Amino acid sequence: MELVRGLHNISRRHQGCVLTVGNYDGVHLGHQKMIGVLKSRAAELRSTATVLVFEPSSKEFIDPEGAPPRLTRWREKFLALAAQGVDRLVTLRFDEYMRAMTHECFVEELIVEGLGTRHMVVGNDFRYGCNAGGTIDNLRAAGEAHGFGVEQIAPFVFDGVRVSSTAVRERLARSDFAGAARLLGRPYSMLGRVVHGTQLGRTLGFPTANLRLMRRKPPVQGVMAVRVFGIEPGPMQAVASLGTRPTVDGKNMLLEVHVFDFAGDLYGREIEVEFVAKLRDEVRFDSLDALTVQMQSDAAQAREVLSKVNCD
Repeated sequence: MELVRGLHNISRRHQGCVLTVGNYDGVHLGHQKMIGVLKSRAAELRSTATVLVFEPSSKEFIDPEGAPPRLTRWREKFLALAAQGVDRLVTLRFDEYMRAMTHECFVEELIVEGLGTRHMVVGNDFRYGCNAGGTIDNLRAAGEAHGFGVEQIAPFVFDGVRVSSTAVRERLARSDFAGAARLLGRPYSMLGRVVHGTQLGRTLGFPTANLRLMRRKPPVQGVMAVRVFGIEPGPMQAVASLGTRPTVDGKNMLLEVHVFDFAGDLYGREIEVEFVAKLRDEVRFDSLDALTVQMQSDAAQAREVLSKVNCD
């Protein structure tokens, strides 16, 4: 999949595409349906299936504290879209210039002049431009004026549920990882590169691989049984804590993963952490000794949970 980052990198060779625009957070089953239609239209028109996303999202830029937890950081989104067979991902920075862009300018500058769009595939609730002023009717009228087609896709319903990023977040918030996986079409996971930490876990007998979240708010928190990919050919069992580490007065959110029966060096390695079950919420302990006792209990419980999952 080709990546184009920034308005200044859009050139004439990128014109003539079949385009969809959206946040695509999670790249869930509804998004996958959209991409399927996008690819079909691109094949019919002998064109390029192109996805346009903004980074950060408009909600994250306008209201950072009120924006919903992010399911996928940008790299995770890139890999998920590539796996779906998208030809090109265009990522534009959302800033004050984008925020002030009217829906008319959005069409003229990005859709027509920038990408020379031949056909657009959009969702049922698609809005665009300043204050989300552009509607599907505006887009259809613009398409007639500028010569590109507009195709609106109905909401995707699976197991009686309208599939959306919000629906996935709701399931993750209540630790329904199986339910989230059904809407995503895959287990929920986070990808990251292992960074150096304080090595407190090693001191306590529980060395951890630490991953920065690369997102303001995660959709899950607490202590969880997980599986880790990217170390051995197959998944490895582990217990993970995602939070601020209140016992040691931590401030920043961090994902700490203790991989069972592994003693190698993971610094700098990119690993994927798949969430299987939540064990408990993160709490503050009165001492490191109390924390260590709880960690031993968490590890034993995680092993038990994962052994049952692997037997299914």
